[in-house]
Amino acid sequence: MATPKQWIEGARPRTLPNAIAPVVVGVGAVRELGDVTWWKAVLALLVAVALIIGVNFANDYSDGVRGTDDDRVGPMRLVGSRAATPDAVKRAAFLCFGIGAVCGLALAITTAWWLIVVGAVCIAGAWFYTGGKRPYGYIGLGEIAVFTFFGLVAVMGTQFVVSGRVDWIGLVCAIGVGAISTAVLVVNNLRDIPSDTESGKITLAVRLGDKRTRLLFAALVAAPLVVSIVLVIATPWALLGLLAAPLMWIAYRPVRSGAVGPALIPSLGAAGQAMLAWAVLTAVGLVLP
Repeated sequence: MATPKQWIEGARPRTLPNAIAPVVVGVGAVRELGDVTWWKAVLALLVAVALIIGVNFANDYSDGVRGTDDDRVGPMRLVGSRAATPDAVKRAAFLCFGIGAVCGLALAITTAWWLIVVGAVCIAGAWFYTGGKRPYGYIGLGEIAVFTFFGLVAVMGTQFVVSGRVDWIGLVCAIGVGAISTAVLVVNNLRDIPSDTESGKITLAVRLGDKRTRLLFAALVAAPLVVSIVLVIATPWALLGLLAAPLMWIAYRPVRSGAVGPALIPSLGAAGQAMLAWAVLTAVGLVLP
């Protein structure tokens, strides 16, 4: 049986900024904090965290039973390392999806019924990323899913449930978060190009190749800085987001230097930290008078 520490590693806590950042900036995009329904913001955060942990366990299970993780370079996987049984990891994934579904249902009942459909699509997207007979993550569509679910849906969804409205500020913030959240997956797949190619997992990085994937990562980590400049239209305080630039450079440095394999792992954590820092700074800038 896996130890508690191994289960925590399997949940991949370094990906939590992908869940927290959209909610933070989604609340900030409301601008008038007096208009925010805070208990809904907490539920939105629980939904996001439950889904990101659920998708991590689901990927662990699906990749593990396919043998994709048998020669893994990155952080440990529970199934691939034989630390936990596939059934146990699958149950953990669906437990997380269930928690997210219950919290999401509460939001839908008190906000808008069609959010139930959105939630169902999110859970299906989380499972079929690497699950099912034809996982879309194996044909290079994972980045589109991350940008959509952890960028557009998460940010604008948060803005909508906590305030009852969505505007251009929420959309622009969603693009910024979606871009750097996608960058986390891109560098992860850049690291795994050799093993993914061998196992038949045709990610976008495999399709683009090493050089073009590094260029894509650079564009994605720079996108939030462009968003900060665009948000000046709403308030000059949005430029606070530019203070996250050093963290983005730290994330880009290993990619720029041509690092491969385990040497790219620091970029994963640094990109997550940069995303969360940018989200917090941008949210603060948006709500300042």
